[in-house]
Amino acid sequence: MTFIVLGLVLWASVHFWKRLAPASREALGDKGKMIVTAGSVVGLILMIIGYRGADGTFYWGRTPAMTGINNLLMLLSFYLFAAAGSKARITQYIRHPQLTAVMIWAVAHLLVNGDTPSFILFGGMLVWASSEIQLINRAEPDWTPAHAVPMKKEITALVATVVVFAVVAGVHIALGYNPFG
Repeated sequence: MTFIVLGLVLWASVHFWKRLAPASREALGDKGKMIVTAGSVVGLILMIIGYRGADGTFYWGRTPAMTGINNLLMLLSFYLFAAAGSKARITQYIRHPQLTAVMIWAVAHLLVNGDTPSFILFGGMLVWASSEIQLINRAEPDWTPAHAVPMKKEITALVATVVVFAVVAGVHIALGYNPFG
């Protein structure tokens, strides 16, 4: 579980950098972006390796009902993430669609993974995303919702949601974690 924690710390550190030390981050310009990217990738790799190799106390497992709820939440999560990129209609109502997507993703995974490594990984990502939202809102309290968007943007987000869901489900199945029960 050490790798999970190290990955979470690295992931959170590079993402919090802009909010907690903006002058330092800004002074590096494009090099700073590369540091954030590299730190994010390494953190993600550490979390994946740590999670795959972690053992811990088991409290609950998947049930058909929780699996169905998980999949619905994952569709919502992917939609919010896609909507942020395409600036779909939902961005008129949700200030942080990507971070909200991460929070929904984390909760969805906690519903079907009731073991210690899952609490650390998914709970850690949930805490990070909610903390990031608080930091952004504190630094930038004013928010202007996105303007009305054409239907094409909404369709793009919906298509991206279905495609990404199918790809991620396929990857989970290939790794031996069938998301459909």
